[in-house]
Amino acid sequence: MSIGDLIRLLSDGNYHSGQQLGERLGVSRTAVWKQLKKLEAMNLPLEAVKGRGYRLVNPLDSLDGAYIVSRLSAETRHHLKRLFVEDVLDSTNTFLRDRFRHGAGHGEVCLAESQTAGRGRRGKVWSTSWGESLILSLGWRFESGVAALEGLSLAVGVVLADVVGDLGVDVALKWPNDVLLAVGDEWQKLAGILLEVTGDVEGPCEVVIGIGLNVSASDTVREAAGQSVGALADVVRAPKRNHVAAALIESLLMMLPEFERRGFGAWRAEWNRRHAYAGRSIRIHQGSTSYIAEAVEVDLSGNLIVKTEAGEQALTGGEISIRPK
Repeated sequence: MSIGDLIRLLSDGNYHSGQQLGERLGVSRTAVWKQLKKLEAMNLPLEAVKGRGYRLVNPLDSLDGAYIVSRLSAETRHHLKRLFVEDVLDSTNTFLRDRFRHGAGHGEVCLAESQTAGRGRRGKVWSTSWGESLILSLGWRFESGVAALEGLSLAVGVVLADVVGDLGVDVALKWPNDVLLAVGDEWQKLAGILLEVTGDVEGPCEVVIGIGLNVSASDTVREAAGQSVGALADVVRAPKRNHVAAALIESLLMMLPEFERRGFGAWRAEWNRRHAYAGRSIRIHQGSTSYIAEAVEVDLSGNLIVKTEAGEQALTGGEISIRPK
């Protein structure tokens, strides 16, 4: 019995007795009790009622690979080589990078209920509690070289914003790889994107696209984030992770072959339309220095054009972060 098997049984929000759980899982009631004790530490509060059993205080929408695949179009299923749905990983990106090292990875998608050592930009650790986020990585092999990938993370941002926007959520894009949720006059971070690339400058290269989308967010997660955090559950009643996962996989697998043919130019206008800070003053942090500039737009290479006292300049990513002034 894995902790995931137990969580999935309890995820319906109904009460289950220790005996029922033991029979379903093929273990003793004592073994079930030991696993139940672990749930609080996983930020999954449990309610116990004498004579009725146990239930999760907050019902969970467990990931369902078969359901996700059933919602994909025939064309997308052709591109999808394999879908992994894991309980706990250190990182979904690391999982797919390992797949590439073993000769697989292309057209593969990995989802996880939680991850313990995820990574954000600039080496930041990004870990998640069970079931709170949609954690997705997709592997893709490009034949045209690393240079052809300019702006890919921004195109992924457009795809993600469109998928979330279809839920009726007002979102914007923050350069280079965040999706922001509008809450009053404030932008809150809803999702982040991390691309990891290996291969040749001019030859074949392999990309792992990692996406973390906050579906819900506990007070503990918000306090530990170090920035304003938003979640789908803040603005959408009972958002369904499987529905969002299917829509996102569908859109990404349709976009990637097109991106290799057309480049970022096909998504540039849409990114600029959703640009959170267009025409606004921002503070740019670059290494040990910071300065104020006006955000303008992104160019055909995905660079952010800003106006400074010295004139316009293009920010190219890397060790750069921006904040509203």
